[in-house]
Amino acid sequence: MKHLLIAALALAMTSSLARAQEAPIQAILQAQSALIMENSRRTIAPVIAAVSGSGLPQAQDVLQAWQGKKLWQRTTDGLFFRAEKADGATYNLYDFDTRDASGSAPVSDLEQIKPNSGIRALIGSALVQFQLQDADPKRRLAALTSVQRNPSADVLEPLRGSIAAENDPMIRAMKVRAERLLTIAYDADEAARIKAISEMSGDLGVDVRATLNPLLVTRRAVFVGAPPATLNIAEILEPGTSIEVTKAYDMLVEADLAPPRVTEAQVRSALAENAEGGRVGGIPIRQLDDPDMRLRAYAALAAAGSVPPAPGAAQIAQALKAHSIADIYLEPSRIVTDAVSEALGTIALTVGLNQTIDLVLDGLSLTSIYFLAAIGLAITFGVMGVINMAHGEFIMMGAYTGYVVQQIIPNHTASILVAIPVAFAVTFAAGVVMERLVIRWLYNRPLETLLATFGVSIALQQLAKNIFGTQARPLTSPAWLDGALVINDVVAISFIRIAIFVLAVFFLGVYLFIMRRTRLGLETRAVTQNPRMASSMGINLNKVNMLTFGLGSGIAGVAGVAIGLFAKVTSELGSDYIVQSFMTVVVGGVGNIWGTLAGAAMIGFLQKGIEWFNPSNTLAAQTFMIVFIIIFIQFRPRGIIALKGRAAGD
Repeated sequence: MKHLLIAALALAMTSSLARAQEAPIQAILQAQSALIMENSRRTIAPVIAAVSGSGLPQAQDVLQAWQGKKLWQRTTDGLFFRAEKADGATYNLYDFDTRDASGSAPVSDLEQIKPNSGIRALIGSALVQFQLQDADPKRRLAALTSVQRNPSADVLEPLRGSIAAENDPMIRAMKVRAERLLTIAYDADEAARIKAISEMSGDLGVDVRATLNPLLVTRRAVFVGAPPATLNIAEILEPGTSIEVTKAYDMLVEADLAPPRVTEAQVRSALAENAEGGRVGGIPIRQLDDPDMRLRAYAALAAAGSVPPAPGAAQIAQALKAHSIADIYLEPSRIVTDAVSEALGTIALTVGLNQTIDLVLDGLSLTSIYFLAAIGLAITFGVMGVINMAHGEFIMMGAYTGYVVQQIIPNHTASILVAIPVAFAVTFAAGVVMERLVIRWLYNRPLETLLATFGVSIALQQLAKNIFGTQARPLTSPAWLDGALVINDVVAISFIRIAIFVLAVFFLGVYLFIMRRTRLGLETRAVTQNPRMASSMGINLNKVNMLTFGLGSGIAGVAGVAIGLFAKVTSELGSDYIVQSFMTVVVGGVGNIWGTLAGAAMIGFLQKGIEWFNPSNTLAAQTFMIVFIIIFIQFRPRGIIALKGRAAGD
């Protein structure tokens, strides 16, 4: 019997050894069982380190189960399992090493390990090294995103270790960038931090500045005498220059290095409490309206020991002279903070340069919008001298035409391509009708033209409200115009604005072609320079005026399609651009397309420049712009590029 018992024990020991060799994760958990069950944030770190540092693939399963509160210990033998509830009070058990089902157990035979938030955070940091090398790129990207959102020193080494094996170029680049930023913030090697700072000093990313700026955070401290040379001092503050004297002295008081100052309220309260027989400190109460007398009375009370003494100017100056106040960097390394300051200076210079480029692009964008809106007016106003207040309504008409086309053709790309010529045709025809019915009777009568076209403007707005209602209608841009061309974190321009710029250049080319290469252009230029002479040469003025007005109106319709892609399409759409269109034409030079372009550039860049100084108030920017233009016209009434030869036809 004794031999049988010894044999059974030997077999059990052999089986146990074999199990330990076959189940290394379970062996690690058994070795750390006491600390696991203690479940304390203060003592759990070695357990997590032992599991994550084992190098076993099962370590990730253990940590994930532990973090998700699915780690259980079977009380009968102390083994750890991942447990899933089956039914009732029974749980299915899964072995960590084999990852296979290992039977089931009642909840009475199990004890759940419930990590608190602190332990879960430690487990999450440990899991990063596995997730960063996961076979699924989506999990690697999710882990990397987590590292970027919650950077810490714990993930630096796992992140570095995952870079070499990364085969996705995009994720690899993101890992390298994140590693550089973590090196700057957390690496213990000063030389490595300096190298990383130098490498990232030309980067405009917000994350770079978000990493560098905290390294220049300071704390303000008071010292007896000079501050210790071992501290990384940002600035020694001079009372009266870089810090107010009273504020500096209050810091000494707060540090129990000087007696407190006495405020005016405290003086008045002390005098009121110590008034006797109509006098305070030997001074009659009627004299206490004088601040100097109040101070003398308080000094007398202090000399008598009735109130605490108030430090005088000489005492305050002496206390400040005996102490120093300094801003101390929280980052202890002077070399690091110097490198950070230099890098931020370089970044600030680069950001300023890129902001200038971004401002120029915004100015070009606004210039193209104003030019596109004004080019039709430049034709009608320049050639015919007609003050067309309904020009904005032709822009509105073009936008609504684009909306109607989109209702018929649901494909946004095709609908926009169709809407542009249709809008031109519709507004061209409307312009011809308006010229035949209204404008032709009012030539050389500018005031009547202004009033008549203003009335037409109101009528067209009301007609649009009756047809389309007062709600804004959507004119949706094609998907390929969504988003923006992002050059870096500072410079970006939307694809719609790029398209409008291209469209403006295209219509500039169309205008130049018509004016220089066609009979209509030749006749238009002749009428523009000298109408009477052109008429005597056989040119039909009525026909030229009609076609010219139609051409200008048609281009306004195309401008409406373009503007409707980023603005609200309502009956008031045109009124938002009529003032800018007239200013563009007048400032540039009436009747000159290059002048119109110059006027659009001047107004667009001027408005964006003013908005840059006061970005929260665009109304103020437009007001200043109008004031500037009024002043400009006083000195150059014929515009930037005056049209020659017009006087001959006057």
